[in-house]
Amino acid sequence: MSRDIISSFEKFVEKTKGLDLKIHPERAEALKEYFSNGGVVSIVPDSGAKKWPKLLYPTPMRLKEQLDEKEELKKDWAGKHSDWKKKHFDASIYDLSNNVLKFKETIYWHHVVKYATDKDYRDDAKKVKLRAHLVADPKFKPMVKMFVSDIDYRKQLTQTVEQSIVYEKDKRVAKYADELTAFRMVQSKKNMVDLTKKINELEKQIFAFKEMLKWAKE
Repeated sequence: MSRDIISSFEKFVEKTKGLDLKIHPERAEALKEYFSNGGVVSIVPDSGAKKWPKLLYPTPMRLKEQLDEKEELKKDWAGKHSDWKKKHFDASIYDLSNNVLKFKETIYWHHVVKYATDKDYRDDAKKVKLRAHLVADPKFKPMVKMFVSDIDYRKQLTQTVEQSIVYEKDKRVAKYADELTAFRMVQSKKNMVDLTKKINELEKQIFAFKEMLKWAKE
């Protein structure tokens, strides 16, 4: 019995002259995908026959192993895609979320009272462009709390802003929060796009292994 080892679709067509690919068009597409990823097959061609040859390798067991690996990887990547999608969403509503959550923070209400009743405090808050809603973010809460409760810190920060052109342009209060949010959105979007491409490629491979498995079982 003649056995052929084949590593390209062109070679497969050459070795199976007379084969009617339209009998199983989905199998032909699967085989193209399989070869494009470095796969090889061993077949027993039936000279002159129009039906598909017997597939000796990869075996059903080997194909099942590869299929399981790809499906497990797809599951993992799909989970990561969901995580990045959530991070992108959270970043997109960062200010909205903090503007809602700020009402739970006692220090925010201290800010509101002082802003309404203390002109000196109000002027300082305007100079540093204080965004008190950031008190809802654990990363920035200590800074807002210090500004509201510690007059020395407030005056030092206000003086720094007034006297430093560089600070005024590049390091104003909460600018880091804006940059961090923008970075998170860009990074999460990039990762989502990359993972989508990888998942799409995996789906093609999974399709190929499923079709190859059907063939191998014949």
